[in-house]
Amino acid sequence: MYLYLYFLSSASYVVMMNLALSDGSFSLTLPLRLAYYFRGGVWDFPDWLCRLCVYGFYLNLYTSILFLTLLSVLRWLAVNHPLRHRDLVTPPRTLLVCLGVWLFVGVSSVPFLFNNGVTDRAGSLRCFEPSSPSWGRLLILNYVALAFGFLLPFLTIIVCYSRIVCHLTSRFDVHGGARRCNRRRSVRLVAMVTATFLLCFLPYHVIRTLHLHAVCGGWDCEVTVALQRAVVVTLCLAASNSVVNPLLYYYATGTFRGHMRDAHLSLRRSKRPQVTLVSRKNTNA
Repeated sequence: MYLYLYFLSSASYVVMMNLALSDGSFSLTLPLRLAYYFRGGVWDFPDWLCRLCVYGFYLNLYTSILFLTLLSVLRWLAVNHPLRHRDLVTPPRTLLVCLGVWLFVGVSSVPFLFNNGVTDRAGSLRCFEPSSPSWGRLLILNYVALAFGFLLPFLTIIVCYSRIVCHLTSRFDVHGGARRCNRRRSVRLVAMVTATFLLCFLPYHVIRTLHLHAVCGGWDCEVTVALQRAVVVTLCLAASNSVVNPLLYYYATGTFRGHMRDAHLSLRRSKRPQVTLVSRKNTNA
């Protein structure tokens, strides 16, 4: 019954349900992180839980980015190419793409399950701190994730939303006041989504890259410690995306659902003259 209702929903809802699943699964690991930091950075749980928390963070981070990117592509098709969206985008196809995202990110993040989980630092058991031999491998994984998990999705989002904005703003003076207001709300929504993406994900990837270079390159100790603290702050910003997503896309569904109705009505109106013309020919015959 659940899968039946799942397939009946729109393609955007399929993506948002997967996004909600990603955010919900990550939130299950937050109590362990809170307990760790409230105890002054001492890990009192099993080693496998530490590895699972690290794996869950990266799984949520990059599935969220890719699902947000997929949503931007779907909305670009819905607003700019409604005919292609209607013929090409279906819930079953979208579900297959989402499963591909889960598989790609899940397999790519597997090294974090086999990395050292709990490490001994000055007699205290620490988590979320790789051992020394792992830093070089993490630097390589960082650049792979930076290219395919952030830069490419970011460019895709920018291109899709910029074309949506151009399409909507160019039609401000064509439609009436209600539609004009709806399109202005969409432009503001596009700005909100882009700003959220930049605020949550950009600082973390930049600071993380600098910190890894500082550790592997033997930078000054004070700089390395400052970057390490900055990584914790930007990591919180990245994790806060799971809180922002439900609010942002609850607002988004109504706006883009309105555009889908407008596109559907315009398609029906464009077909009416052809139908009436055929009927007149039949009556004349």
